[in-house]
Amino acid sequence: LDPAVSPFLWPPIQSSMPRTFFIAATRQHVGKTSVSMGFVQGLKRRFRRPESVAFGKPVGQQHLQIDGMKVDKDVQVLKEHFGLTCKYQDMSPVLVPRGYTRDFIDGKRSEKDQEDAILRSFEALSRDSDVVVMEGTGHTGVGSIVNMNNAKVASMLGAEMILIANGGLGSAFDELELNRCMCKEYGVKISGVVINKVLPDRVEMIRHYVSKLLERWDVPLLGVVPDESFLGKPSLLDFERLFDVSLLSGQKHRLRHYNPSDIHLAAHGLNRFIEMLSKAPTRPLYVTHASRADITLCFLNHVERARRAGVDFGGALILCGRPEGEGIPNRYTLDTIAQASGEGDDGSPVLYIPKRSWEVISQLNAYVPKLNIDDEVRCQVAADHYEKYLDFDVMLR
Repeated sequence: LDPAVSPFLWPPIQSSMPRTFFIAATRQHVGKTSVSMGFVQGLKRRFRRPESVAFGKPVGQQHLQIDGMKVDKDVQVLKEHFGLTCKYQDMSPVLVPRGYTRDFIDGKRSEKDQEDAILRSFEALSRDSDVVVMEGTGHTGVGSIVNMNNAKVASMLGAEMILIANGGLGSAFDELELNRCMCKEYGVKISGVVINKVLPDRVEMIRHYVSKLLERWDVPLLGVVPDESFLGKPSLLDFERLFDVSLLSGQKHRLRHYNPSDIHLAAHGLNRFIEMLSKAPTRPLYVTHASRADITLCFLNHVERARRAGVDFGGALILCGRPEGEGIPNRYTLDTIAQASGEGDDGSPVLYIPKRSWEVISQLNAYVPKLNIDDEVRCQVAADHYEKYLDFDVMLR
């Protein structure tokens, strides 16, 4: 629904308690946070008081320090991107870092303390809110080891469940059925399903058949979201954080995004690398051993020639190798990289990762980029893309 042409904005009648939606997935890497971005942006556009839209993540795992407080990383993205007025301590009440589950099993952590923290935070989020969006952690059963799985938390909060599954038909519905059983166990109403990352040419087919399948449960389909390839392209900043390293040059370009299919291992001779450069896509990323000064210098020379020709090459180079012997770039190579970068860190991006080449390639291939507040472009693309494909009329009826 486009709020610009809507006959009214929600809620038509003020309720004493906010509508609460709990976003859970059928498995990992399905896109819960991206879907949450679309929901929050769309709800803020549609409610009479945009500030009455609240967000929280009752149980989180990956976290960071903000003002001396441990906060789930997805909570930071939503709060900062949308300027939400909720307090961090209310948005991220329970965190399960490394070692937490063992402490819980050993009796050092209390189930009651967890419940109390979640309920207190929800009460605070609910004050003066018309709608609360809660994001879960993984599928509905995640958190069971500390007796705080997503289905149970949704039940505690009286929330309506929205399940997210990745595109497909048979496998998606099978996974939805497993998660539906968890919701049934805890008496949680499923108010909708979103099918995510669907191939564009399959959207209408998936919409037709999933809608028919969901009639078995009397559950509406809230959206079929086509895959947005940009959201799957990691940036150099992602790689810096993945490997806990910093760019040797080209720091201004750390938010360049690279298609995983354009990442190439340069392990052959120099002539083969020159041939690769001549056939390179618009934004290639090469991985080579730190001892290959010939490839490094050839890459830097190619970048300079492209710059003089007025061509935006956009490529990047990752040097790797164990930090013993020839596993690190030599002084001449480092000096040449620094000189090529010039002033202002505007040179071509070069990254050194102290790991074997095969380890680096394996991690790059397995990496799934996530939203982070430093990559504002990706956050906005996610919010805009998902909002377009979500049915707010059905969600709020």
